[in-house]
Amino acid sequence: MTNQNLKNQVINIISGHRTGVLSSVENNKPHSRYMTFYHENLTLYSPTQMDTEKIDEIEKNPHVSVLLGYEEKGQSDSYVEISGTCSINNSEEMKKRFWDESFQQWFEGPRDPNYAFLQVQPDVIRILNRNGKPAQELSLDD
Repeated sequence: MTNQNLKNQVINIISGHRTGVLSSVENNKPHSRYMTFYHENLTLYSPTQMDTEKIDEIEKNPHVSVLLGYEEKGQSDSYVEISGTCSINNSEEMKKRFWDESFQQWFEGPRDPNYAFLQVQPDVIRILNRNGKPAQELSLDD
């Protein structure tokens, strides 16, 4: 399979799944939680509050892992495993672009200073459980 075909499959999986698991590091141990994800190409964005422990964790260690795609329909569900570097993006443009009315339970609006995004820049992306095929790694050098 070509790298472009593999990339298209990754984008298809992350486009079809908004909820995933974000794992960061807390006291040298993994700390996982469900998050909502948006994406542009292969970069992931997840809304968050600035006053949460995950912000502290990421400031201390920006290396994260994300799982997206598993639907619990069976053991053959495809999903992606993304290892990357996380940063905090609180640009007004980003906050407006991804604003959703459901966020009002946590934020006063797109200009709320406590509203920001975790931005995950992938280092490694693997597709797993592709109809019993072995995991495949997407080359990010292209």
